[in-house]
Amino acid sequence: MARLRVRMVVTADDFGYCPRRDEGIVEAFLAGAVTSVSLLVNGSAAESAAELARRHQIPTGLHANLSEGRPVGPARHGASSLIGSEGFFLGKMGFRRAVAAGEVILAQVREELEAQLSRFRELLGRDPTHVDGHQHVHVLPGVCRVFAEALQACGVRFTRLPLERGVDGCAWLEAPARAFAGAVEQDARAAIGPFVHHGLLPRWPAFWSCCCCPGAHRWTDALTRALEVTAELMAHPGYPSVPPLGGCGEGPDAFSCSSDRLHELRVLTAPALRAQLARDGVQLCTLEDLDRKRPREGAPSKAARETLLEPSPP
Repeated sequence: MARLRVRMVVTADDFGYCPRRDEGIVEAFLAGAVTSVSLLVNGSAAESAAELARRHQIPTGLHANLSEGRPVGPARHGASSLIGSEGFFLGKMGFRRAVAAGEVILAQVREELEAQLSRFRELLGRDPTHVDGHQHVHVLPGVCRVFAEALQACGVRFTRLPLERGVDGCAWLEAPARAFAGAVEQDARAAIGPFVHHGLLPRWPAFWSCCCCPGAHRWTDALTRALEVTAELMAHPGYPSVPPLGGCGEGPDAFSCSSDRLHELRVLTAPALRAQLARDGVQLCTLEDLDRKRPREGAPSKAARETLLEPSPP
């Protein structure tokens, strides 16, 4: 076995989106392929997902959602900058356009985030292990500061920094996806300051890599670019949604219905991937495992911050 060089948290997003997705996520967790999940509290299966998390003792965080479905907080009762005329969030790109145009009232973002944190506690009976953003909304300009302040206030220390260097140049991604990945990376770099200021970045040399590659070799290739000792693999495994079941109030989207969800489940649980990770010195772990190793005092080192800020390779 290779010398340990990377400790990796594997997080399955969209827990609570639909029972079929959740079934696959739990299957991956029980197989040891997933070590953490992020729960959509406005998902159609949020309550049953919470029960699964309790039953199987799955480390669970909040997948804060400002872009898909119906809100949980005051916005669900009437006019809000977060929703459209039908009462739904503005969508993945619609929310981004509204933020860029200065049309989103950040106080309403704070209200919705706090409502989702409260709903999480109702469902799980405890605080989340971490909070990240559905469709990376948590790193958007202005929004990231609201997230940082709210998470610090409620004692959540871990969030996701979606920095996978070079992902915007991956030929296997279609042009719109590459452009979106590049925009997310740019936003994530700008979010480092607010996150660090509020104590949210892990205080060890860390590179949180959000990989959406369709094959095991591409996932492990991404990890070989991370010279640091910790990483996160963001994944969306599960059995594809079958309409009308699933979603966050509007039914399941094409992403959730795609056969890619099953492909990710099969890749994650394949013995070949576990063997490759072992050969590459990658050890799967939980956020709790990493927390035990992190220094309790002091800010992230200058070297760690400079590593995070390195530009993507051309």
